Amino acid sequence: MRRKLLVVVNRAPVTYERDKDGQRGARRGGGGVVTALGGLLAHHDVTWVASAMSDEDRVVASEQNGSFVEETADGAAYRLRLVAHEPAAYDRFYNTLANPTLWFLQHYLWGLGSAPDFGPDLHEAWSSGYVPVNEGLARAALEELEREPGAAVMFHDYHLYLAPGLVREARPDVVTSHFVHIPWPEADYWHALPLELRGAVHEGLLANDVVGFHTERWRRAFLLAAERLLAAQVDHAAGTVEHRGRTTRVVARPISVDAAEFDRLRHDPAVLEREAALVARRPEQLVLRVDRTDPSKNIVRGFHAFGLLLERHPELHGRVGMAALLAPSRQDIAEYADYVAAVETAAREVNERFGRDGWQPVELDLADDFFRSVAGYKQFDVLFVNPVFDGLNLVTKEAFLVNERDGALVLSENAGVHAELGEWALTVNPLDVSGQADALYEALTLEPAERRRRADAIRAHVREHDITAWVDAQLADLDAVRSSS
Repeated sequence: MRRKLLVVVNRAPVTYERDKDGQRGARRGGGGVVTALGGLLAHHDVTWVASAMSDEDRVVASEQNGSFVEETADGAAYRLRLVAHEPAAYDRFYNTLANPTLWFLQHYLWGLGSAPDFGPDLHEAWSSGYVPVNEGLARAALEELEREPGAAVMFHDYHLYLAPGLVREARPDVVTSHFVHIPWPEADYWHALPLELRGAVHEGLLANDVVGFHTERWRRAFLLAAERLLAAQVDHAAGTVEHRGRTTRVVARPISVDAAEFDRLRHDPAVLEREAALVARRPEQLVLRVDRTDPSKNIVRGFHAFGLLLERHPELHGRVGMAALLAPSRQDIAEYADYVAAVETAAREVNERFGRDGWQPVELDLADDFFRSVAGYKQFDVLFVNPVFDGLNLVTKEAFLVNERDGALVLSENAGVHAELGEWALTVNPLDVSGQADALYEALTLEPAERRRRADAIRAHVREHDITAWVDAQLADLDAVRSSS
């Protein structure tokens, strides 16, 4: 059944740019949320409201002055509404509030004895950045609801915590959901944020009919936070929150990937070209990590663990290597730029200590190259996924769909995906470098039959619980609200 849906996300499915001849072109928008929601566009009547990200996006937004029809690469039509924010406001929204504040808080990245140290800049970024950007997207959503008054509204992620309340105030009748794609910390950790801000975040989410997370762990944390920070009435068994005369249902729906897409990608010429280059230089056994250069991904500790593995097991020298295929992330934010420098230093230290002619223990490749990542997925013997915290982590699901070596998985207990795949992984504490070194050794020395058993189980789980099942669960949650109203 086709549904009328209004999707509100910071990023659009496409971004516009000019080529060297001055011709406008559209390329696929970045970010995992855009990828995850792409399936909606082919099967439902979707209007997508998003921020204008590039200079050419802003030109398009000015020319259209409203929503317009766009097409996916597969020819599926949808409506797109780009919102051009005031540049200084968007900079404060994105580079001061959303990422170095909300992202860091929700991934437990602060050691509170030294960070954060909030001054007037944070409050300015909230009132003159986060608030107006949310207001602009909410206004656009309300205008699109005038055109399609029966559409359900789907908000996504940490950029838009205030928008649902603004839409609800103007349209009390609308059915809305909000999916949070990153972890939800325990209530006490939210006290790192000033009182007004932490309250507004939770109030905004509770303006929705449904709030979704990837795991039961994050769902439970949100219920406790709503209870403790807002004194809301929470039914933990039912997963509902009553606040300000409204009831919000809180659900856990782990996201997944499109298995058919990865079945195609494994044979893509661009993947095969990169795979051939990797095979030509690969060691006997390959440890792989694929990440953004985000402090939450714990890359530096991963290199320290690999170095400790080589220190403890000289017999592995020359036989095992680590390929770190990393995509640069948010380099205009100081904390992220500093982290890339730390990553490069950690990799260099391992290579200087253990490398020798013909063998470089760590291959560090910094580039935004998805085909390169898929080539790595096909060739790993051990996939190393050790985030400090992750909402889910789709790398684990993508990689096993195409891996051809019955690779083993070393997985952080704080990755959301651990709730699904942990029984077939070697589990690590992401702060325990010694334990990670031991887990890497165990993964490298697993018996072939055990490797295959675990890898087959992961592959079967991902194929059964694919992106279509996740999208269907979102729509069923919205249908349940409508049927009960």
